Amino acid sequence: MVERVVGADAAIGERTFEAKPHETQEDQRMVMDFGDLRRGVTIEMDGVPFKVEEYHQQKMQQRAPVYHIKMRNMLTGQLLDKTFSGYGIKLNRAPVVNRECTFLYEADGLYTFMDSTSFDQYELNKDVVGDALTYLVDQTPCEIVFFRDKAIGVELPTTVDLAVSETPPGYKGDTASGSGKPATLETGLVVNVPMFVATGDKVRIDTRTAEYVTRVSE
Repeated sequence: MVERVVGADAAIGERTFEAKPHETQEDQRMVMDFGDLRRGVTIEMDGVPFKVEEYHQQKMQQRAPVYHIKMRNMLTGQLLDKTFSGYGIKLNRAPVVNRECTFLYEADGLYTFMDSTSFDQYELNKDVVGDALTYLVDQTPCEIVFFRDKAIGVELPTTVDLAVSETPPGYKGDTASGSGKPATLETGLVVNVPMFVATGDKVRIDTRTAEYVTRVSE
């Protein structure tokens, strides 16, 4: 099968994929058709894992179909657009594994997590933890993302509960959530909260948008 690759970050060319005599069933399971794509599926290209964010097929009359994939580099966070043209396009699944963990503590710039199944502990540096830093407190559940047995990132739950460390006082009778004020949370994250939220309150934050969701009752 021949694949024609067209992209802003890749030279135009052809690649020929041939079945190898020693190819195992495991190798075959790592290969997928374009029709198997879904949002969130991980694929590997040139030794780099990507997460699919958008994809679509463009059918051309009397010509080979064109496939467009928007995907994010799981190592750098860069968003890329790839275009493939041809019949029977094959993609390689990335051997990415998510392991459920709990954040324990930070010491000397290393962030320690415990595997919820094996109880193994993983020490990750700041670059690997990335933006998750501003949501992590003791016992925060999360998932560590591994690519070829190497930790490459941390995935957070959709929401986390954090205490308010500092926020200006509200005004009596002002409970409208339409207006707001800045609040600094225990991790250093600054979000906009309703006027009735006070220092010491615990609030729920959407980790996808860094936005206030609700005040949490103890």
